[in-house]
Amino acid sequence: METQPDPPPLLLASASPRRAELLRQAGVRFSVRSCPFREPSSKPPTTSPSAWAEALAHFKARAVAERNSGQWVLGADTVVVCGGRLLGKPRDADEAREMLQLQAGRACEVITGVCLLRVADVSSRFLGHELTRVWMRDAPTEIEAYLAGGEWRGKAGAYGIQDVGDRLVERVQGSFSNVVGLPIERVTRLLAAVGLLSPSGSGPPRPAAAAGGGRKRTAAGSGD
Repeated sequence: METQPDPPPLLLASASPRRAELLRQAGVRFSVRSCPFREPSSKPPTTSPSAWAEALAHFKARAVAERNSGQWVLGADTVVVCGGRLLGKPRDADEAREMLQLQAGRACEVITGVCLLRVADVSSRFLGHELTRVWMRDAPTEIEAYLAGGEWRGKAGAYGIQDVGDRLVERVQGSFSNVVGLPIERVTRLLAAVGLLSPSGSGPPRPAAAAGGGRKRTAAGSGD
């Protein structure tokens, strides 16, 4: 009788194709379980943007983990902070235009909250965030062309860096993948720490018996 393959050891609590692709590129085995609830839409006044991103990531991960006891669940949420404003996903093209114009010609912060969670007899949780600074070009013509293409939909700050490329983004300081929607460097360290990824990034460590058989970026010490 044929043996069935083991289920992926990680659940991704996100329907984002960008986050899924980053995990695949890192050699992570996972399956997708989207959060079954609508996430909170407004940040409490006393909560910092980074704490809010972490709270949303935990909300998504917890909702999925409670329905999949014993499995590790990864949740993430990305927000953009510019000019003192917290920019989520635009409701329509007019709001997307307002967000892009606000960011034009200045530095903004992209923050992704990350939560790795397992609900079992004793809950295990790892919570944190990554912050990346992004300098946007002041390019009105390019902004209008981008808006016309509709790629702003469903993206924090009204843009996806993998879509706009050098048309709108001048410089990135920090994790590029964080701006895409998942700080893969931080995530792979977390997964390795709980045994879901080998240090080489090639999936979970094997049992001993089985083992026998073009963008300008600057280093720094951050998307649904």
